[in-house]
Amino acid sequence: MLSVGVGPFSLSIGHLLLVLAFIIALIVGALAGRKENLPISGALADIFLAAMLGARIGFVVRYFEHYQDDWLGIIDIRDGGFDVVSGLVVALVFTGYLLWRRTNIRRPLGFAVAAGLMTWGFTTGVIAMIDNQTQGLPDVALTDLNEQPVNLDALTRGQPTVVNLWATWCPPCIREMPVLEQAQDHYPGVNFVFANQGEHPETISQFLSKQNLTLDHVLSDRQGGFGRAIGSQGLPTTLFYNAHGKLVDSHMGELSKASLARGLERFDASHLEPSPSKETASR
Repeated sequence: MLSVGVGPFSLSIGHLLLVLAFIIALIVGALAGRKENLPISGALADIFLAAMLGARIGFVVRYFEHYQDDWLGIIDIRDGGFDVVSGLVVALVFTGYLLWRRTNIRRPLGFAVAAGLMTWGFTTGVIAMIDNQTQGLPDVALTDLNEQPVNLDALTRGQPTVVNLWATWCPPCIREMPVLEQAQDHYPGVNFVFANQGEHPETISQFLSKQNLTLDHVLSDRQGGFGRAIGSQGLPTTLFYNAHGKLVDSHMGELSKASLARGLERFDASHLEPSPSKETASR
């Protein structure tokens, strides 16, 4: 499962686990500090915000080359660009600082942070193990824009594959399309598949023409079977399958050049050689 529907909204499992860990930390901290009447919710909120800021800064630094022509993209967190290691380091350092400066809350704050980290680490690890064992290319009914059946396994041809689940009515899907189109042209060793969810091929063709998009593998999933098969409740969702058809990464929400680059890093470097025309143009 990649996301969970909450009313009209969808939350990725990763975000949901962060919220769960924060709630557990609040509960444990409140119980641990109840006898001494020491509220620590403010300190926990500060740690959480510092961790998010550190994770974002770490991600931007790591993929800075992809933000050089889009400075506003640095603060646009809709691309989901956060570096987990940077966030954890900042959280631990800031927690250590608070424990050093505020001796009166050491016990409840220590228990709360430890409970939150263990909750997040355990649940994330369990879900990762389940996904690692079960998720490959799903067997769903797909057609091309001429309404002819398409076999996804045959289409991938033993190459790593990026599958983008999208719809014409989805604004973030539309915004990320040029990023994916550019990547499709730049990496001939990677298959890019655009599986539209629930719309008629004629609607899809009109959209592509209106947006002036040239995409190689645009498919129609009229029944939305792909999204159900991989447990995605929201659009856009982008899936990264290696050359053996195994899911190695996923991204829910709008892609930027940087967040797409992070997903592509999961593929073998031999498949990420740029096309000769792109190399020549860059010289």
